[in-house]
Amino acid sequence: MLVFEIVIALLLGGAGLAALSRRLGTPYPALVALAGAVLALVPGSPELVLDPELALTLFVAPVLLDAAFDASPRDLRANWRPVASLALGAVVLTVIAVAVAVKWMVPAMPWAAAIALGAIVAPPDAAAATAVLKQLKPPHRLMVILEGESLFNDASALLIYRLALGAVAAGGVLGWSAVPTLLVVTVASVLLGVVLSRVSLRINASVEDVSTAVITQFGSTFAVWILAERLHLSGILTTVVYAMTISRTASVVTPARIRIPSYAVWEVATFVLNVLAFVLVGFQLKGIVARFDRETWLEYTAIAAVVTGAAILARIAWVMGAAAFNRWRQRKSKSSTVTLSPSAAVLVGWCGMRGIVTLAAALALPTGHDGVAAFPHRDLILFTSFSVVLGTLVVQGMTLKPLMTRLKLDDDGEVDHEVRLARVETLRAGLEATQDSPGTEMATLVRRRYELQLRRARQLLDEHALMGTASPSSPWGPPTADAGMVRTAMAASRRKLAELRANGTIGDAAFQQVEQELDWSELDLQQLLRAESPE
Repeated sequence: MLVFEIVIALLLGGAGLAALSRRLGTPYPALVALAGAVLALVPGSPELVLDPELALTLFVAPVLLDAAFDASPRDLRANWRPVASLALGAVVLTVIAVAVAVKWMVPAMPWAAAIALGAIVAPPDAAAATAVLKQLKPPHRLMVILEGESLFNDASALLIYRLALGAVAAGGVLGWSAVPTLLVVTVASVLLGVVLSRVSLRINASVEDVSTAVITQFGSTFAVWILAERLHLSGILTTVVYAMTISRTASVVTPARIRIPSYAVWEVATFVLNVLAFVLVGFQLKGIVARFDRETWLEYTAIAAVVTGAAILARIAWVMGAAAFNRWRQRKSKSSTVTLSPSAAVLVGWCGMRGIVTLAAALALPTGHDGVAAFPHRDLILFTSFSVVLGTLVVQGMTLKPLMTRLKLDDDGEVDHEVRLARVETLRAGLEATQDSPGTEMATLVRRRYELQLRRARQLLDEHALMGTASPSSPWGPPTADAGMVRTAMAASRRKLAELRANGTIGDAAFQQVEQELDWSELDLQQLLRAESPE
C-alpha cells in the first residue's frame, strides 16, 4: 500500500511539475528529475530501488517503441551520416574521455571498469531526448538527427558495456573474442524484429474492440522486449526494428476508430512512464548516499563532476569537429551534401541528456550476491552515473530553450509544407474518385465542396500558410452527403496519402498529421450514419 501511495504521489507531483514547466518554458524531465533527487535527500523519505531488468522493460520498451514508430525511414536515410556519426563516433569518444578521466582520478580502478562507466554514461537516452525536444520544436532536420541517434546509440554503447563486463569477469582482459557473437546478435535482433512485426500485424488486424486493441499493443511491446532478452538478443535493437517495420503497414490494418484512441492512450502512457522514470532516478541516490561519510561524499562528488564534464565536452567536441570537417570537405569537393551549420552543431552537441538507460545499465552491475563477485568500485560508478543523468537533465535540459532562442533555430516549416502538399493531393484524389458517381443533387454537392476545399488548400500551399485540422465541414464528411460516395472519396484520399509517403514526397510526420485529419473525418461520418440510420 505504501508503494502504491508513493506512486500516486509521484504521478500527481510530476503532473504538477509538467504544468509548471510549460508555464516556465522549461522541459519537464529536468524539473521532475531534480525534484526526485531533492525528495530522496529528505530525512524519512522511503528508499525505492528499481530492478534493472524491470526498469529497462517497463520504462524503456514502450517509450522507445513510441519514438521508433514515429521515425521516418526517408528522413533517416537522408541524414544517415550524422545519425551514424553520433550513434558510433560520439559514443566511442565519450567512452574514451570518461574512462581516461575516471582512471586519472581513481588510479586503482581497473581499465575495464572505467570503460564500463564510460559506456554507461555515453548514450543520450531516447526517453530524455524525445521528451525534451518535442516541446522545443527545433528545425525538422535537427529533430530527425537527434531522434535517429537516440534510437541507435544505446545498441553501440551497450555493446561496449558488455565487452567491458566480460573483461572484468575475465580478469581485466578485454573480451574482443565476443565481437563476432555480438555481431550475430545484432543481425538476429533485426530479423527477430521483422518477424515479430509480421506476427503482431496479423493479430492486430483481427482485433475490433478498442480496449482489446490497446491492451494487445502494449502487451506486444513488452513481449517483443522480453522475448529478445530471453533469447540473449538486443531488446533495444529488436524493439526499434519492430516498431519501424510495423509502422509501415499499421495504417492499413488499423481502422480509424481504433487508431485515434490508441494514439491518445500511448501519449498519456509515455508521459506517465517518463515522469516516473525521471523522478525515480533521484530516489536511487538515497541508498547509496546513506553509506557515505563526509570524505567519501566530497571525493565522489568531485569525480562525478569531472565525469559529467567529460561526457558533455566529448560530445560537443565530436559534433563540432565532425561538422567543421564536413563543411570543409563540402567546400573542397563542391558537393551538394547538406551539412550542419555552426549553430546547428552547437545545439546538437548540447542535446546530450542521459536518462533511464544509463540508470538501468548502472544498476545491472554485479552486486556480489549468489557467488558473483561485486563489480569493482560499484558504488562510485552508480553514484557517478546517477549524477550524470541528473546533471545533464538539469544543466542541458533547462538551458535548451534559451540556447535555441539565442541561436535562432526555429522550426523551418518543412513538415507544414509537406502537410499542405499532402492535403492538396489527397483532396484532388478524392475529387477524382467522385467523377463517376451519379449526377444527383447530393453528388453535385459533394463534388462542389471538394472543389472549394481543393481551391483553398492550393491557395494555402502557394502562400505557405498554415491550415488547421479537419473541421466538421471537411469534404470527407459533409452533413447530408451520400455515404457510399464519401467512402469512395476517402478511400482514394488514403491511397494517395500512402503513395505520397511510399515515394518519399512526404515524411512520416506529415503523413501522420494528415492521416489523423482523415481519421477524424471518418469518425464524424460514422457518427452521422448511426444518427441517420433507423432504430
